[in-house]
Amino acid sequence: MKRNSVEGYAREYADPNEIAAADAGRLERSCEGAEKPDGIVEAPSSRGIERIEARFHGNGFSPHRHDTYALGLTLSGVQTFHYRDAARASLPGNVIVLHPDEVHDGAAGTDDGLRYRMLYLPPERLIEAAGGARGLPFVPNPVISDAEFRQCLAEALDDLDAEPQELLLDDLIVRLSAGLWRHADARKADAGTPPAQAAVLRCRDHLRENCDRTVSSEELEEISGFDRYTTARQFRRLLGTSPHRYLVMRRLDRAKALLSRGGSLADAAADAGFADQAHFTRHFKKTFGMTPGRWQALQRSA
Repeated sequence: MKRNSVEGYAREYADPNEIAAADAGRLERSCEGAEKPDGIVEAPSSRGIERIEARFHGNGFSPHRHDTYALGLTLSGVQTFHYRDAARASLPGNVIVLHPDEVHDGAAGTDDGLRYRMLYLPPERLIEAAGGARGLPFVPNPVISDAEFRQCLAEALDDLDAEPQELLLDDLIVRLSAGLWRHADARKADAGTPPAQAAVLRCRDHLRENCDRTVSSEELEEISGFDRYTTARQFRRLLGTSPHRYLVMRRLDRAKALLSRGGSLADAAADAGFADQAHFTRHFKKTFGMTPGRWQALQRSA
């Protein structure tokens, strides 16, 4: 995105008071200092919630998609990305909301580079926060201005060196859920009947526990009590993705954990149940927008 189009975005969408508050906020102050090279810092995971800080110049990620909500704060620079067939841009002070299974990329919109933090929220945390009474909120605008939502994200992303305390995490999940629903479209999100929810969660647990091997449709039919097509529909309704993609994502999570401990690409691929290293690399790039080798290099340089 060229600089003049970024400036046009700023005039149309940015709230000067919000940006001023962002510049003065604790989260931004914690990130001040000399410019650092491109890199990714990952925080300890809590209840499947991942948090990162990323620094990039130029293109950061090729088109990819997650099976979680991606909720972010732009800390410095201009964050540009393509999402739902449109070019988007976020400035410091904005909140970014990307829905599960929506393809997007990511880049720095100017030569000054980009720094941002992102929280990846599993859909089941939102179902739990609503007591199973609601489905998944869909936020049509991926770049929003909401001081309350932003403050909640800033608290969640403040300390990447430690896991949030349990009581704090409970509160953050409830507040993040409220923020998403506040900006969701008017369509009713149906979570399905309690028996269908219970069946999906049984399938989810089975996929998680057996992610290092092939899981058949027959297995999920037996666990859910539904035929394979009903199982797939109910799974996507509740968790925002398919059973197959959920299984692949859990394999990738397992592989990433081994890579972060210094394991080799071949060992990570084999341990996570991928057919070979090439198979692993293809899935990794489709999901995270970069090869596992580049991901490891960015972690080392952070």
